[in-house]
Amino acid sequence: MNPEDAPPNESEPDLPAIDFHSPGRFAVHNPQPEIPSPVRREPAPFALGGETRLQRFASAEEAQAHALALLQQSRHSLCLYTPDLEPWLYNHSSVQEACTRLLLASPRNRLRILVRDVSRPVGLGHRLLNLGRRLTSNLHIRRLNPDLPSEESAYLLADAHGLLLRPLADVWAGYAWYNDPARVRQQQAQFDQAWNTSVLDPDLRSFLL
Repeated sequence: MNPEDAPPNESEPDLPAIDFHSPGRFAVHNPQPEIPSPVRREPAPFALGGETRLQRFASAEEAQAHALALLQQSRHSLCLYTPDLEPWLYNHSSVQEACTRLLLASPRNRLRILVRDVSRPVGLGHRLLNLGRRLTSNLHIRRLNPDLPSEESAYLLADAHGLLLRPLADVWAGYAWYNDPARVRQQQAQFDQAWNTSVLDPDLRSFLL
């Protein structure tokens, strides 16, 4: 069994909570979505599976750098849990390129995206939705079940070691772990549970056809 596909250890104790101090909120629709920009992002200088220190961040630019570092270094799987595919974070050419490389490297590689609201990314023509129209076999996008409670957080899981977590989805600040398999297993279990109860939204289905 592939290590990335191994089930979580149910007996594993809960990890200690991180003390999170929010620097403030921003409106869900701010900052304005990136329409193709010539500015190229640079990834954070940390190795997936190597850097063991917790990396805290408080700005959009830092969040973008950590997300790109995890996306570019993933070799097997990516999971995104996001309210609306956050254009400020994921609607960028470097993100699309990283995801494309991963998915074309092997038919067994996969990207799964759970989104709460599909109307905004569909209306925007989000880059990852467009990628989903091309790579239908291993890129899957589903909507969180509206009849079930959902987390306030937003996060990105990269392979079995990497996690970018923003405890409040409408706040830039959060944490990045590049080598914390235990924490990733716990977050992966939560993602898989939400995935198993998710739905395929009609608007999303129409867009992806």
